[in-house]
Amino acid sequence: MPDELARRLGTTDAVVVGLSAMIGAGVFAAFAPAAEAAGHWLLASLALAAVVAYCNATSSARLAALYPESGGTYVYGRRRLGPLWGYLAGWGFTIGKTASCAAMALTFGAYVLPGLERPLAIVAVAVLTVLNLFGVRRSAGVARVIVAFVLAVLVMVIAVGLLGEDSAAFGWFAYAPASEAFLRNAAGAYPADVWGIMQGAGLLFFAFAGYARIATLGEEVRDPARTIPRAVGIALGITLAVYALVAVAALRTLQPELLATSAAPLADLVREAGYGGLAPLVRAGAAVAALGALLALLLGVSRTVLAMARERDLPGALSAVDPVRQVPRRAELAVGAAVIVLLLVADLRGAIGFSSFGVLVYYAVANACALTLGRDEGAPPRLVPVAGLVLCLALAATLPVASVVAGVAVFAAGLVIYLVRRTRGGPVDGGRPKA
Repeated sequence: MPDELARRLGTTDAVVVGLSAMIGAGVFAAFAPAAEAAGHWLLASLALAAVVAYCNATSSARLAALYPESGGTYVYGRRRLGPLWGYLAGWGFTIGKTASCAAMALTFGAYVLPGLERPLAIVAVAVLTVLNLFGVRRSAGVARVIVAFVLAVLVMVIAVGLLGEDSAAFGWFAYAPASEAFLRNAAGAYPADVWGIMQGAGLLFFAFAGYARIATLGEEVRDPARTIPRAVGIALGITLAVYALVAVAALRTLQPELLATSAAPLADLVREAGYGGLAPLVRAGAAVAALGALLALLLGVSRTVLAMARERDLPGALSAVDPVRQVPRRAELAVGAAVIVLLLVADLRGAIGFSSFGVLVYYAVANACALTLGRDEGAPPRLVPVAGLVLCLALAATLPVASVVAGVAVFAAGLVIYLVRRTRGGPVDGGRPKA
């Protein structure tokens, strides 16, 4: 049997890892492209993304409690649907989230020193990869500090956006322009663009997908049957509340058109509200949030690589676990190296769409797996995985064309690799290598 990872994470640690992935990625990266797609209906996109996230989180939590192993939906797909579906889920997650790592590293670099974002991004990936080599508890401890600081900055941004002098000139109950837009939507002033709403939801789903980090750390969580569902629910609830308040504050202070084109929307928010002196603090919060997201992403991707290597869907050498630190050292180094290579050509907005496509397909497989659960296995209400499966595929199809084309091409390449390995007699039919 291959070495197993130590169970060192409690509920609070798991919640913090999930929050650092979701809040860092969503607030500072996904709102602008989502606003470009949905316009005045951004809040509707956010609500739809939250519904999809809830369905996926519920299905994933039930499966993670049943299979508390590293790898997330890659493991569930192999166990419930067969090796091919598990492989495609793991392939999509690994490729998509590697792109997310690059996007978060570039976000960090752009906020800290525009013009030198790529060198700074490479340094950030290298430093956090080394940090992860020292053990998951130390990584979770750093994530706790990052989340506390970012939440404090976001509370300040929300307060400024809702109560700032310039915004408040319209009056609290006017909610201009956000709630005014909501009221006009109801009156038909802004006709609903269903395609735009769905595309915005697909892009915003990128912001919610961090709860996957909790499931992929299943082998390192204490009492996973209780801890994982609890941590997923808490992290998702906190994130939704924060996102909703930030979205209202941003739309109230910035017109959707300005929000859609902004490279630093929350920094622009405080400036427009009359508190430009706070912009450097917001930029610092964005940089720290990006680091927190990058830290959690590197952890999650490396654990999926570990699981795929154990099943020989990736080179078996990547399944080694450090006997002292009890971390998948080779998998973490491989992921860090891949992200650094990708940073040479990465584009932030393109990476968000590409990542969303891969992760939505990943969760479609998770919901399909949940449909196979029996009552004695903790099956969720049937409507939850059905809605999750349908909505995941629908949102993936409505993403920007370039993201869909790139996503389909990557999955096609993965399928070809799988079939070639199978034709050559590769170990694709499941099972870890014998001891």
